[in-house]
Amino acid sequence: MNERIPRMKADILKALAHPTRVSILECLRQGERCVCEIIEELDMEQSNVSQHLAVLKKLDIVDSRKEGLRVNYRVKYPEVFQILDLLDGVLVSQVEDTMSTLKSLRKKKS
Repeated sequence: MNERIPRMKADILKALAHPTRVSILECLRQGERCVCEIIEELDMEQSNVSQHLAVLKKLDIVDSRKEGLRVNYRVKYPEVFQILDLLDGVLVSQVEDTMSTLKSLRKKKS
């Protein structure tokens, strides 16, 4: 296998591995948004959001376009949302496993 492919995959996963970037992507799930809307929705500083958007843009996960003074961002590949949805499924499964374990412990005490 080409050594570059695993590195590229790891770089994308690293970009997705920050809570702020995940929040930004979830914000963009509804479609293209102005950076000012992202800042307002996430209640974060403009410089912080811009830094995270730059990481996502560098890895070609998001795209931007300027409209007057506004800079609008969008997710370039909707498959990113499938990754986030799969992670939601993993989290639900983990919680269900924990709940099952807790129920078993409760039965043992009864």
